[in-house]
Amino acid sequence: MPTIDERFARLATDHAPGQEVRQAFADGDVALRGEPIAGTPVDFSHGDVNPTAFAPTPGSLEEFVAGVHRGASQAYTEYRGDAALRALMAERLARFTGAPVSGVDDLIITPGTQGALFLALGALVNPGDRVAIVRPDYFANRKIVEFLGGVVVPVRMDYLSRDTGAGLDLDQLEAAFRSGVKTFLFSNPNNPAGVVYTPEEVARIASLATTHGVSVVVDQLYSRLLYAGNSFTHLRAADIDADLVVTIMGPSKTESLSGYRLGTAFGAARIIDRMEKLQAIVSLRAPAYSQAVLRTWFAEPDGWLEERIAAHQALRDDLLAVFAGAPGMRVRSPQAGSYLFPRLPRLDVPLHHFVRALRVQAGVTVTPGIEFSPDSTDSIRLNFSQNHEAAVNAVRRIAEMVDRYRADVGAVLAG
Repeated sequence: MPTIDERFARLATDHAPGQEVRQAFADGDVALRGEPIAGTPVDFSHGDVNPTAFAPTPGSLEEFVAGVHRGASQAYTEYRGDAALRALMAERLARFTGAPVSGVDDLIITPGTQGALFLALGALVNPGDRVAIVRPDYFANRKIVEFLGGVVVPVRMDYLSRDTGAGLDLDQLEAAFRSGVKTFLFSNPNNPAGVVYTPEEVARIASLATTHGVSVVVDQLYSRLLYAGNSFTHLRAADIDADLVVTIMGPSKTESLSGYRLGTAFGAARIIDRMEKLQAIVSLRAPAYSQAVLRTWFAEPDGWLEERIAAHQALRDDLLAVFAGAPGMRVRSPQAGSYLFPRLPRLDVPLHHFVRALRVQAGVTVTPGIEFSPDSTDSIRLNFSQNHEAAVNAVRRIAEMVDRYRADVGAVLAG
């Protein structure tokens, strides 16, 4: 029988598993079944920014180089970001969201949208504060709240039981607000499920927040990558107290500009002001030379965004077709963004063991659902912004691996 090292040498010719995966197999936590499944390794834990998949916005590199050549005048911007760029961004974001934005008071450029998220929560959450977050939702939401000493108040989102809307339990949200929640945080489109909140859901959130004086941070990172037949409602343009809401957006995902670490937050001036104070302590400013790249945002060549959306939608549909042919798999078609959040049939190994086996045997990396909600013990998230053919073949390997590790339903019922 081959040793652990020999087994890994055979299985991992094209990609090396992390130390924790190697250790899990060395400790006997996971028993491999069947032979390795050949195929191009695909990492669905993040999008592929390789130009052969989805290239960055045209002109982005040239803008970065121009920023470098401007030297000190570009390097030492205000803490909120370059004033001229903020004015430009305010105009574009106001037009996109349907509500006014002041580049002077209402907007800050941040080190990525992750940076904006941390700054917003850091500006709002004190130890012991109750913060409502959706389950499932972006994994960092819970982690940042807990790091700041806040108390997480979960709100259910039953996204699988419906065809439209997010399925947020609005009665539970109201009860959370009545219980003393000070801040509500959610992503729209939702990460990981890719569902979009209906106008009615957004209106109810706006009404509840205004009634109870709850500050709302909404992450709209994927709101431009909206698929045919869907509409998007911006919370800040709903009937909400403008002093309560901050919107987070950036060009990192839809526009494949992640490496430049750019994000924006805009909305309530009192919150933006505190975010600036925190940014001055943490990072001084967003990457200075990178800020120039924002000139390409919302200014892409005619047809560029439409072509990108169409390519993602075609890939989405092909992946859904594979999952539809896999017995026991449940997945809702995302309305926006580049995420799939399939629910697996009952497996006879824990989810984290299956995820490790999937990576080692099939060369496919996914994010376990428990990152997004402790209740999502039977789900995995895929960022399908990848090479089309490689992604489809990788999902076929996922389906094959699910069959290998599927629980014997009869045995489960008998037990």
